Parts: sequence; C-alpha cells; structure tokens
Amino acid sequence: MISGLFKLSNKQSVLQNATKLVIQRRTFFNIVPNPSVGLTEDQKQFQSMALDFAQEKMKPFAEKWDKEEYFPREVMREAAELGFGGIYVREDVGGSGLSRLDASIIIEALASADVSTTAFISIHNMCAGLIDIYGTEEQRKKFLPSLVSMEKIASYCLTEPGSGSDAGSLSTKATKDGDHYILNGSKAFISGGGDSEVYLVMVRTGAEKGPKGISCLLVEKDTPGLSFGKKEEKLGWNTQPTRALIFEDCRVPVGNLIGKEGQGFSIAMNALNGGRINIGACSLGGAQSCLVAARDHVKVRKQFNQPLEHFQAVQFKMADMATKLHASRIMIRNAAAMLDAKDPSAHVYIAMAKLFACDECFKVTDDSLQLFGGYGYLKDYPVERYLRDLRVHRILEGSDAVMRLIISRELSKDDH
Repeated sequence: MISGLFKLSNKQSVLQNATKLVIQRRTFFNIVPNPSVGLTEDQKQFQSMALDFAQEKMKPFAEKWDKEEYFPREVMREAAELGFGGIYVREDVGGSGLSRLDASIIIEALASADVSTTAFISIHNMCAGLIDIYGTEEQRKKFLPSLVSMEKIASYCLTEPGSGSDAGSLSTKATKDGDHYILNGSKAFISGGGDSEVYLVMVRTGAEKGPKGISCLLVEKDTPGLSFGKKEEKLGWNTQPTRALIFEDCRVPVGNLIGKEGQGFSIAMNALNGGRINIGACSLGGAQSCLVAARDHVKVRKQFNQPLEHFQAVQFKMADMATKLHASRIMIRNAAAMLDAKDPSAHVYIAMAKLFACDECFKVTDDSLQLFGGYGYLKDYPVERYLRDLRVHRILEGSDAVMRLIISRELSKDDH
C-alpha cells in the first residue's frame, strides 16, 4: 500500500524533472530573506566565494556522499586552499585571520550545499582556533600549518559515555608521570574519530571534582594506547565518521598540554561558544536551501487545477518560514559580533541564538518537506537529507535544555 502511494506516473516524473530544472535556475540569493542583507562588501565576497565552492564542489556530490557515508577529505583540502581550514587562525601560520562573524557567513554558505561536511569543517576550525589561542608558539608552529591546509584534520573530544550535558563530571584521567601524562578512559560520539590525525581531549588532571580539575591535551592519532570504537551508524551527518576514543595507558607528552593545568573546562566552554554559532550557521544554510526548494516546488506543483503557491495557506506558511529564517540569521550574526567584541555576556546571547536558530531552522526544513508532500519523503529530493542532518544540531554543542539552563541562570541573577 505504502509503495503504491509513492509510485511515480509518467506525469509525475515530468513534474519531478521540471522541479529540478527550476531549482537549478534559482540562486542562494534569489529569495526573501536574502542572506547578504546587512553585510559589508568584503563579507559579500567571502560569502560568494564560499557559495561558489559549495555549488561546484559539494552540492553535486552531497547525495552520493550521504548514501555511501563517504568522508570527502580531498574536497575539504580544496576548501582549505580558499582559507576555510583556519578561518579565524592568525595569518603567521597560514590562517585567514577572519572574525567569528565572517566565519558564520562562510559556514552558512557552505552548509547550503552539504550540512554534514560543513559541520565537520566547523569542528576542525574550532580545534585549530583553540591551538591558536591557547597554544604556545612552539605548538602553533608545529601543528597549525598542517591543520590550516587540512592535510591533517582535528577532532574535539569532550563528551564521554557518562558525561554529556554535565561536561564538568568527565572522568577520563590523565596522571602525570615524568615528562608524560598517562591517559585512561574514553570519549564518545567523536566526529572524525579514527580518521583525524589530531585530537583535543579534555581530561581530568587534578584531584578536584568538577570543572576545576580539567585540562586540555593534544593527542596525536598514532600515540600508543589510543584506539577507536566501531564507526557509529547515524540518522544524519553521514559524511563524517563518528567513533568512540579509548585510552588505555596512553602516554602523551607534557609538551602537548594546551593552556595550563586546570584550564581545560574554560577552554572547552570557549570552544563551544564559537561552535554554537557555527552550528547555528549550518542550520541557516540548510534551512535556506530548503526554503528555496519549497518555494520552487509550490510554483510548479498543481492541485485542484492551480499551483500550490496560489493557496493562501501555502503563502502564509512560506511567509512564516522566511520570517523564522531571517530572525534566526539576525540572532546568529549578532551573537557572533558579540563574541568578536569579547562582550562578557556573549555566552548568553550565543545560547539564545543557538537555541532559536537550530529549533526554528529545523522547523523550516520540516515545513519544506511537508510542502513537498510525498515527494519530500523520497531521497530523490535533498530536503529529507537536510532534515536528517539538521536534527542533531538541537543536541550537540549543548542541547536545547542546556541552552535554556544558561539563559535562565542569567535571568535569575540580581547583579544586573
């Protein structure tokens, strides 16, 4: 019965092909809200360059990469040639030296073609940025040139099987032994796990419980005592591998400590502030593409002898989708600007932006699928892939509940 509902007649096949042709004629900017509104000329150039790359190097292959769970490292290296491997890393080691706002614009444009691959580029940039900020000059010069070029890639390792939202309770232990730390424990849900060459790992070096005893260590892939779990099978984000990291008497040089002992939780939270903006930007890119696809579909899909776009219910739905997307973009870019300005309250507005953008952009994507009807449920169209990829954004980099916790704690303070 179900298969019969989705069986395409010749007429439906023609409609399907016509819709694809219409979509090909559209552009990222040919719709309200226009993602270039309010940008400087330089930012518009970054945006156009990222979009051109996404359309040429990512969009034609995204469906195949998703289906085959292929990790497109060679394409990421090409992205790095444009400066996208170290977007906010300083220029003396090959970085682009751009702002967090600039990065959010670039990430959004790339995600318009492939959310999953772009999300990994974001995670890699997070790691490179941490080394640039907290690393010694020796560490910066040793690790960053190969990371900025994406000849080597990096993974961020905070979550454990027993500590997700309660990151301060992590239990992976690093015991000092001469000029090495000996690591024991495990990390879960690590993007790039088993493929990345560099891992920024949050470990417990002190006897204190909670955040104060946490430090950040850089662990290289070939370090004895480091192994990896099976590749996880996921709903989305299929173009990047996800595995557990297992440390069994893993010896890491003391010289690989990033920052100071006990500074790890602060480093991790700083990383997540930028990461939350970028994940929100990934949601913007995916939702923008779904809105364009839905708009094009309702122009050519006819029911009751008229295009769907002639129905007021559809018009109002599209208006709501555009408004949610525009509001989300404003919040993400405002939060990024606050982070660039080192505003002490930036983390709260970042939490608001991440919560709102990831939730509302998922709704925009879901509404787009609904407007496609049965076609939206087919893998012939990209909307279902965007839906699967965007769903996890409401969990990682701080879940919806954690964002609400950050916001509500600030609201409860009496010292404003």
